[in-house]
Amino acid sequence: MQSQKQLLDFFNKTRAQSELICSFLETEDYVVQPIENVSPPKWHLGHTTWFFEEFVLKPHLKNYQLFDKHSAYVFNSYYESVGDKVIRTNRGNLSRPTVAWVYKYRNYVSKAIEQFLQESSISKDLCSIIEIGCHHEKQHQELLLTDIKYILGNNPLFPEYNDQFKENPIEDFKQEWISISKGVYEIGHKSDGFYYDNEQGAHKVYLNDFKISNKLVTNAEFIEFIASGAYKDVLLWHAEGWDWINSNKIEAPFYWHKINGEWHQYTLNGLTKLIPEAPLSHISYYEAFAFAQWKGLRLPTEFEWETAQKYFKWGYRWEWTESAYSPYPNYTRPEGALGEYNGKFMVNQKVLRGASVATSKKHTRHTYRNFFHPHLRWQFTGLRLAK
Repeated sequence: MQSQKQLLDFFNKTRAQSELICSFLETEDYVVQPIENVSPPKWHLGHTTWFFEEFVLKPHLKNYQLFDKHSAYVFNSYYESVGDKVIRTNRGNLSRPTVAWVYKYRNYVSKAIEQFLQESSISKDLCSIIEIGCHHEKQHQELLLTDIKYILGNNPLFPEYNDQFKENPIEDFKQEWISISKGVYEIGHKSDGFYYDNEQGAHKVYLNDFKISNKLVTNAEFIEFIASGAYKDVLLWHAEGWDWINSNKIEAPFYWHKINGEWHQYTLNGLTKLIPEAPLSHISYYEAFAFAQWKGLRLPTEFEWETAQKYFKWGYRWEWTESAYSPYPNYTRPEGALGEYNGKFMVNQKVLRGASVATSKKHTRHTYRNFFHPHLRWQFTGLRLAK
């Protein structure tokens, strides 16, 4: 656990980073919501502020005055036990509160948290909630980047967000297979550092002999998959995946565009020619599974990934695994509203491991369990093969 001084520094840096991400936007960009899973940048800034107000200031700071009585209704997300909220699909329909209002709200709450940490002796449990709030905001920083990419990448002008953002680092080394011997391995969070409740329940698993690639699958490899007619080969796909690609006319990863016979990709730098050597990104679990089938290989389980991760570099892409998102043995859902953070989503989702180029600093660890529904592609999702 950090000291209050360290926690204050962590809080201030986290808050500043969210605003830095948004500094490259025009005011009009803050309000757009093209689909349900993509929230307006303005909402992310307000929601991460509401979290601190709702779970720290309201219950723990004596005589705290709300910035606005409607904040909870507008910026609550999925915390059903906290109260009513704007329907998720309607977040982009709200021109008010304005962007300027949201920044005033952020400043008001940030100053209250700063003063609270500087002038009060705070319990270990409350410090833990503030730390969770900072990591919660870091999650939303990644969502800000991926939601901004969706907003701008579905604009027919393909506008540039930030020409300095590097989303396609190249793994410039030879592909090799890392061998892991069969045996009993321990899985789950065990150190003193920060973790989410879904990482709890350190436990042992038995793994058979397996091999895992030291490199992520590249764009060039996936071009071969497409060229082979794999999107039309029913034998490569789960039944749900086959229905999904046909219902949605999926023929390539998200953000890929074929222009004059050449593949291009929308990036946060704008529309560019596809880099063949770059790690593949923005694919669904269905596509990851089908590609592995096409190669005569498979996806690793999350337990295999966690066991082997120390032997390869990770962090460029969230990596789909073959594991369903479910609780670890002896998992205990936290009491109160914060118990809604992870536990209630443990159904119909797949686990992703690692991190991505959009993941904030000091928010990665090898036990982190990300999770999404199998069809989602707006995050920087890729794959690593196993056999």
